[in-house]
Amino acid sequence: MEIARCESCNGYGWVEDEFTGETGDCDWCKGTGYVYRENGIDRPIPESDYGKVADTLERLEEARMREIGYSGQAKKPWEQAIRGSDHKLIPRVGRNDEDGE
Repeated sequence: MEIARCESCNGYGWVEDEFTGETGDCDWCKGTGYVYRENGIDRPIPESDYGKVADTLERLEEARMREIGYSGQAKKPWEQAIRGSDHKLIPRVGRNDEDGE
């Protein structure tokens, strides 16, 4: 048996309803982002096993974060893609600043 990234949530541990935008824990992995995989069958890691697999989960999560670009270091404002050339946050199109939508 191996520990593998959850195929349903891709290791995030949560899912977002594409119609309502509501979020919640992933049903496949129960919010951990990882599952036990044996003979091609995935099942959630029981809470009672967390202590036994914590180091493995930490290592897998660190690798996943590196894959998506996390370096462990804070980025300076001028290095952040969400900021413009003046280093101020770029507003979302159609956003109403009064109510945040």
